[in-house]
Amino acid sequence: MKATAKLKGARISPIKVREVVGLVKGKSVDDALVVLKYSNRKASFILRKIVDSAVANALDKGFDVDKLKVSNVVANDGVRMKRFQPRAMGRAGRILKRTSNIIVTLEG
Repeated sequence: MKATAKLKGARISPIKVREVVGLVKGKSVDDALVVLKYSNRKASFILRKIVDSAVANALDKGFDVDKLKVSNVVANDGVRMKRFQPRAMGRAGRILKRTSNIIVTLEG
């Protein structure tokens, strides 16, 4: 019995999200939310909202919230926005603004 929540196009690099994913994976939902609440990262704020959404999805399916566990969190590359910055002598430097697709899976 699984419940999932997805976020596509989050304006944060997947590398930064994966740093926080290690803190949450495999923990109970209550422990994961406490860790994310007191973590001082932008990714922890985003992940906390996704975990809350996954818990709401689990409640809709009739799961027991006390037994839920964060079984898997995946942060993949999303669409890259390409921007240009002016450089010397009429050149242009390319800037890649990375986005993430984040999937949280709860089991219980």
